[in-house]
Amino acid sequence: MKKMADLQQYEKVQILCSCGIRSPITKLYFCKHCMKLRCKRCVSHEVDSHFCPNCLENMPSAEAKLKKNRCANCFDCPSCSHTLSTRATSVAQPDVEDQKKSTTRKVYYLACGFCRWSSRDIGMKDKQAASGQWDEKENANTTRISDLLEYYRQLSIREKQERERKRFTRRRTYFSMPDKSASSRTSRRSSALMSALASLKTIENNEKEIAVEEVEASEEVEPLPAKFYTQAVVLEKVAAIEQRHMQPEFSCSNINELFPRHKHLLIKRSQRCRECEHNLSKPEFNPSSIKFKLQLIALHYLPDVRIFLVPNLQFERESHVTLLFVNPMEYTTNIKLEAIEPENSPLANSKIVVPEEELILAAKDDTAEFDDQPQDGTQFEDKPEIVQFRRAHKLGILVKVTPLTSTNDVIVSFILRYVFKNISTPLRNTEEKLPEISWLQNEVTINLGTLSQ
Repeated sequence: MKKMADLQQYEKVQILCSCGIRSPITKLYFCKHCMKLRCKRCVSHEVDSHFCPNCLENMPSAEAKLKKNRCANCFDCPSCSHTLSTRATSVAQPDVEDQKKSTTRKVYYLACGFCRWSSRDIGMKDKQAASGQWDEKENANTTRISDLLEYYRQLSIREKQERERKRFTRRRTYFSMPDKSASSRTSRRSSALMSALASLKTIENNEKEIAVEEVEASEEVEPLPAKFYTQAVVLEKVAAIEQRHMQPEFSCSNINELFPRHKHLLIKRSQRCRECEHNLSKPEFNPSSIKFKLQLIALHYLPDVRIFLVPNLQFERESHVTLLFVNPMEYTTNIKLEAIEPENSPLANSKIVVPEEELILAAKDDTAEFDDQPQDGTQFEDKPEIVQFRRAHKLGILVKVTPLTSTNDVIVSFILRYVFKNISTPLRNTEEKLPEISWLQNEVTINLGTLSQ
């Protein structure tokens, strides 16, 4: 017997989203206005704020774009990508007035607390103050890259203006005599054409001449230097592939050439339903806050299905599997299961037999989690051949599974129908403020694992 009830099991239970993609319940949202499930692929993502994960500095989008989405004060280790910290030490320096005497001064440098890398390893100068800018490695191709970016920006603007001019100067296949009714339309079109031509001429006058060099392919390849054949390779001094990819603008091959990188900014984003445009997730604006103003995760509204107990599954032999259903709502919920045949499901390869009766999930009660005594199911009229156990808002149900494949994992599918009560404030101005009760359904796919040998 394999007992599989744990919190790391959500990947084995997939729920079909409204867009047709299966995802775990922890990665789904439930829109209370559309009464549908939404995954990360069928929602609109909106950036609320940019912030640094180390110093928690918040900045607007324009400033973050200007700084290339990097923090100006925090750095990442070029060796292991951990955050660098500023360390202080005392060094002896010769006195300005008397060279024979030395004075002790405090200097600052960058160090990594994980791999023990420091800025002194690459020859960076120490700073006299803890604040301020650190020395950065200059890229020799910075001017060339900026010129190319400016060239392509001008090229895109020119192509856009050319499209606008072609749209206004269409070639007509016939001649038309202007009349009084068409004078206003013609004047508007001519004025738009003149403005487009004027803007195009202004852009052409302000364009900067940028030389674009053409690179020709050559069949001759330069030979490798002799040191690659004579000198021994010290792997501790050679930069790894990951370290080189973290700084592609320098293409460093030696560890001594790796410089600290500015820490990348993170974002706080809101997720909105594309159908009704209501917010599904809205975080707090403060970067130090982990709370949400609105978080409609499906785990808080849908009955959670988990694998509780799986026997030794054998090919073409019926086995009893225990599924655990958890009610996350604070009201009693009715559920009903409907089996899906393997030929009607793209993933299922085994047959499942589910109970036909309508079952009741008790309301969620946080205090019942500390009760060690099992609850009596007589008040819910549970049948022992269907319900294996009942405890608080959890219900263990027996289903029959017959594997129809001997090679792949055993996968079954069924329809979960449940009662949903919309207890939120109604959008329509109605006199009745009773909760809206409706039956919803979702397709559930479960991977029960491999067959026993």
